[in-house]
Amino acid sequence: MIRRATSGDAGRLAAFAARTFHDTFAAANRPEDLADYLAKTYGEEQQGREIGDARVITLLAEQGSELAGFAQMKIEEDSRIEIARFYVHRQFHGRGVAQTLMQAAIAEAARLGVKQLWLGVWERNDRAIAFYAKCGFRDVGSHPFLLGSDLQTDRLMAMDLERAER
Repeated sequence: MIRRATSGDAGRLAAFAARTFHDTFAAANRPEDLADYLAKTYGEEQQGREIGDARVITLLAEQGSELAGFAQMKIEEDSRIEIARFYVHRQFHGRGVAQTLMQAAIAEAARLGVKQLWLGVWERNDRAIAFYAKCGFRDVGSHPFLLGSDLQTDRLMAMDLERAER
């Protein structure tokens, strides 16, 4: 099931997001950089602020009572939405959770009438890049991403919703 997060989800989401990010990226990054990023990004208070922000849409994917994944989308001024975070815990990979969550994110963006979805994905995350391409995103460039003190490169991927609807 996919649903919008509420303020009561902040603690659960913060813990899930930190665990999923750690599990996904710990092996390829220095522990101190990962710890610094997690501390700045996934606290309960921050998640509560983001859930309460009218310009942020937080979708939760649940399997029974378990949180399986989430997407956080930021509405921008120029008819675009950034999928700022899109994570499915590895125990739910291959079960259709990511596809269902992405379809819900695309539907939400279409409902809001935006013209483009975009996201940044670590250039070394081949699995995610392939998933986004399969969903209809195309590589449109790169930008820097700071993980702790490690300056990394994200691929920028975009989907034009007007084209996707045809």
